[in-house]
Amino acid sequence: MASTRNKNMPGDYYLEQRDNKLTNNYELYKNSQYGKAYKDALPCLGFNPSQMPRETFAYNAIEIESALFGINSTNLVHPQAPVTPEMKTIPTIKYFNTVPLFMPAPLVIENKQRPYPI
Repeated sequence: MASTRNKNMPGDYYLEQRDNKLTNNYELYKNSQYGKAYKDALPCLGFNPSQMPRETFAYNAIEIESALFGINSTNLVHPQAPVTPEMKTIPTIKYFNTVPLFMPAPLVIENKQRPYPI
């Protein structure tokens, strides 16, 4: 039986494929809000980032995470070797200038003084 719907027409097929491609480009954009940053850095003062990919902090992030979750820890045939973390150094970035902190002189309380004048 022949299909009578427009979905099987070549133009509609290409239109649907184009929509799928545009959606994938939008969702999987490398530098989107859920993607990778242009330059990974931590702020010097203020807020901490809420989302950073695990590859930012260590070269072997997958092995560290597997060891923390205990994945492959009970394998008696091929035991898991101890994981040594290979941490990355993350640069810090200064977003704003701060006013230097001025500390007052230490408070000196003198003994044997009257609290109220007489």
